[in-house]
Amino acid sequence: MGEDAKDMIALMQAMANSPRRDNSSYHKAMAEARRAFADAERELGGPVVVKTKTKRKRNGNYVVKWTFKPAP
Repeated sequence: MGEDAKDMIALMQAMANSPRRDNSSYHKAMAEARRAFADAERELGGPVVVKTKTKRKRNGNYVVKWTFKPAP
């Protein structure tokens, strides 16, 4: 077995043994975003365009503001 193959096996073993990342917050945020789009389309009666505004607050929070408008 070549040196490259040994390195690849070692890398794959390290990846397999590494702790798993918790993506639950990401999945929750994406579900909320899909709901927001669906709600906006229902309330505005059709396709929408969205404008975003983001900022980081002093306490470290990252804030995203979405403004939905009917599509032209």
